Amino acid sequence: MGDAAQRTMLVWCPDWPVIAADLMDGVPAHRPVAVLHANRVIASSAAARAEGVRRGLRKREAQSRCPQVIVVDYDPVRDVRAFEPVLAAVEEIAASVAVVRAGVCAFAARGPARYFGGEEAAAERIVEQVAQECGVEAQLGVADGTFAALLAARAGRIVAPGQTASFLAAMPISTLDRPQLTSLLRRLGVHTLGDFAALPPSDVLARFGLDAALAQRLAAGRDDRPLAVRQAPPELEIEERYDEPVDRVDTAAFAARALAEQLHERLAAHGLAATRLEIGAVTADGRELHRVWRHDGVLTAQAIADRTRWQLEGWITQRRMTAGIAALRLVPDGLVRQAGLQAGLWGDVGAERDRAHRALHRVQGILGPEAVLTAVLGGGRDPGEQATLVPWGDERVPVRPDGPWPGRLPPPAPAVVLVEPQPARLLAADGEEVRITARLELSADPAFLVLDGRTAEITGWAGPWPVDEQWWDSRRAHRAARLQVLLATGRAVLLTLAAGQWTITLQFD
Repeated sequence: MGDAAQRTMLVWCPDWPVIAADLMDGVPAHRPVAVLHANRVIASSAAARAEGVRRGLRKREAQSRCPQVIVVDYDPVRDVRAFEPVLAAVEEIAASVAVVRAGVCAFAARGPARYFGGEEAAAERIVEQVAQECGVEAQLGVADGTFAALLAARAGRIVAPGQTASFLAAMPISTLDRPQLTSLLRRLGVHTLGDFAALPPSDVLARFGLDAALAQRLAAGRDDRPLAVRQAPPELEIEERYDEPVDRVDTAAFAARALAEQLHERLAAHGLAATRLEIGAVTADGRELHRVWRHDGVLTAQAIADRTRWQLEGWITQRRMTAGIAALRLVPDGLVRQAGLQAGLWGDVGAERDRAHRALHRVQGILGPEAVLTAVLGGGRDPGEQATLVPWGDERVPVRPDGPWPGRLPPPAPAVVLVEPQPARLLAADGEEVRITARLELSADPAFLVLDGRTAEITGWAGPWPVDEQWWDSRRAHRAARLQVLLATGRAVLLTLAAGQWTITLQFD
């Protein structure tokens, strides 16, 4: 059969997070609207883009460009619920529709093209169907493979068979939604998808790992057969039957997470990962529901749980069921070997990792989600602000996003960040307290540091550096000054002067 990708039709609804907020929450999509996640814009309306609001902007930057912009928080569950009617409209014409993400679905082009007399006629009919049934604007693209079909839909094109590689070749490497990989490739001189596709696949797998190898296949338009994809053996399917039918959103979320963890553990035990997920449900009155979710990379346990939860909540809230769910089944598809993946703290395969995950989830079940926390590094001027503690299993999103932070403490990173600042006294050679003037100058050269009643000689110092944060808010404003000192004992510390008091906040090796 060769290595050609399947002819794929893909329906793309532009600005879907904005449209979903309009459909579900009444946010007017014709007005300037920005959807934010982790304080950054991930989607905006046409009116907002006309005012300069773009993806990646911080909330403050977006509001400075468009003061009247309506800010909406990102809600993936809302997006999936709103997309259900669109899927139902597409399924009236096409079979085996797979959800790529909320606002995007794909299916084989052969059936609709043969029925309507060509791919162009089929595309026009499907776009018209979505507009009539849902009142939603959609664009349709056709190409060899789902990844290329999405780019074709954004361009409003039908790529001729066999021309997908040429269509993709000139596109920038940033088209791949893998910021760390694409940043590294640009530094290595790989600037287009064609350049990336031309690299030896074995070298890409060995140097960058499995996910990069999958990305290379996307760049070459071969995403439907990634790395020896094979069907899941029956023992990898997970099915759960419920004595009490599931008809509430919170119960569905709990069921989704438990079943997703079981599926991921089975895959890990076989050294496998899935690139697609089939979700099936049987209601108490015998009705069967089915949906396929696609993914460009490999599905983690959290990704499986999220997609299962989104789909169940979509079925429940859109009243696609007349009775609760009596049985739920997850079937992994598009399986690949996990060879080349970076191992985690306990390894990605094996009993040690499984026991650790089960133990952590058990502690959460007994004491609550906040009982097990993991640290996520983000942005901030002070290392004490850069770590965010999130519950185990939740989305690892820092409170302060990474990015340029003027006044950020430069490397090297401190060895110790004190939870409670330690009061100290900074003395000059004559024993006088060292202060900072209005011109941000030291009143005298530091000579001694007094800590816990003990005096240490200072052999070197640098600074001071001012900190003036949130000056526009009198309740949250913070003014301070930092000073680094090196003690005769070889210990280096960071001193902070705030409200007339010196304290030690960081220690360096």
